[in-house]
Formats: sequence, structure tokens, C-alpha cells
Amino acid sequence: MRVLITGGAGFIGSHIAEALLREGLEVAVLDNLSTGKRENVPPGVPFYQVDLRDGEGVERVFREFRPTHVSHQAAQASVKVSVEDPLLDFAVNLVGGMNLLEACRRHGVEKLVFASTGGAIYGEVPEGEAAEETWPPRPKSPYAASKAAFEGYLSAYGQNYGLRWVSLRYGNVYGPRQDPHGEAGVVAIFAERVLKGEPVTLYARRTPGDEGCVRDYVYVGDVAEAHTLALLSLEGVYNVGTGEGHTTLEVLKAVAEAALKTPEVVHAPPRPGDLERSVLSPLKLMAHGWRPRVGFREGIRLTVEHFRGR
Repeated sequence: MRVLITGGAGFIGSHIAEALLREGLEVAVLDNLSTGKRENVPPGVPFYQVDLRDGEGVERVFREFRPTHVSHQAAQASVKVSVEDPLLDFAVNLVGGMNLLEACRRHGVEKLVFASTGGAIYGEVPEGEAAEETWPPRPKSPYAASKAAFEGYLSAYGQNYGLRWVSLRYGNVYGPRQDPHGEAGVVAIFAERVLKGEPVTLYARRTPGDEGCVRDYVYVGDVAEAHTLALLSLEGVYNVGTGEGHTTLEVLKAVAEAALKTPEVVHAPPRPGDLERSVLSPLKLMAHGWRPRVGFREGIRLTVEHFRGR
């Protein structure tokens, strides 16, 4: 099995690369390094600095590496950016995604595993409930809409061209190597700023001063395990989460406790496109033997220690 990982120099993609190497698989990484880092790519893994929007560049990678399977992690992954610049989101997530699908079709790729979003695709999840895969997509942001649309293309390519596929709808993934210089990685942002003694911004769920939005935080190592399972034995759509919701304030308190510091907090209004509450049911994936192994506080501690070591 020869696996091409798009976005493999990024936070989640690099952990997936390491997990697949432990399985003894051949791995290559495609990444434009817009947010990824070259040093995240494991030693000895072929690396192609290519943007998915460059169809000819993607074609060259497929001709050279000849993948049998693809892990599609590359994306414009910011809800905020997608609201501010929906055309950029469309170009990266859908035009770039179509270049990838066409290369898969031309080169006879057997299976593609897609990094979708559970944290945005279902819309608001009512209090006391956890979204299941049978819920219809209700995207609030262009980012979520692009992920839902690409799942539709996957289904069409499966029916028309025989491409086997899995869509993993991630919760809020966090852990070592997460990028703190954006809005998508609140655990990393808090960890870096708290350790430096800098103020942190807590965006409101409804009004400034409340506890913030509720999210399903899942540790990156558990996500990599889910991806390996999907690549080897699954097909269809699966949530990757814990079934537990935590407020932004809970995240901040856990980070502060792990860092042994008391941060200054700046309360801000809600961000455009943000959902108030998103929690995922992982029961379908758990039926195949997967379990979230790293708990919330332990995962926060490991992430803070990573940033302390930097």
C-alpha cells in the first residue's frame, strides 16, 4: 500500500504519516507549506511542495509516487477565513479537491480517506444531544459547506468510477504541533499565550463574559488511530469525537492548570460563523473497535508540555 497524504506537513497530517509508517506502509507527503512545516514530515518520507490548485503539479506527484491510497488532509481549515473570503475557501477545498479526485481517477487509486468536519457540518447540536452520522448536513459557514460538498463528490466518484472512500468527520482536534497562529486551534493558542504570560481572548457563545462555545475536543493521536483504521478497513462516513462537550472557558482553565499560571482574560463577542454547541457521537466508529484513549485533561497537559518544550 502506497499512501499519499495531502497536507502531510501539517498538524494532523504529520501525525497520520507517523501512524502509517508504524504500520509499515509506504508514505509520501504533498503540502504547499502555507500552514504546514517541512520539519513535521518524518525523515525519509518523500515530500512534494505542491498546491492542490495546481492541477499539473498534482499530476506530476501521482506519476512519480504512484499512490494506491490517498489521505486527504489538506484544506483551508478556518471558519473565520471562509466567512471573510468564501472564494478562497472554494478554490482550495473544492477546486483543489477536484484536482485530487481527477488524479485519483486517472491513476486508479483504490481508496481515499477524507478529513471532513463534524465540528461544523451538522450545524447547531441541541443541549444534551450528540450529532450522529445520519443527521443531515446543515452548514453555517462556507467552510462547512465545502466539506459537505466534497463528501457529495466522493459519493459520486464512488458510484461512477469505483473509488472506495471514507469521510472522517473530525471534532475539534488538538495536541502537539497544532498551529497557535490562527483561529482554529484554541488549545494551542491558549497554551502558547498562557505560557508566555500574554492575555488570552475568550470569544463568547452568546454574550461577552459567558463561558464560550461548546466543542467536542479529540486528541490528535486518537484521530491518527481512527484514520489508520479507516484506511485499512472502513468505508462510508464516521464521526471522530468523544461524545463530550467542553466550553472554551473549561479549555482555558485546563490549560492554565497545566501551565501553572493565571492568565489575563479578554472577553469578546461571538465570531461570525461559529456554532454555539457541537458535540459528536462516536458510537459508529467505536463499533469497529476504536476508542478515544487520551482524556481531555491529559491531552491538554500533553499539549501544554509540547509548547513548554518549544
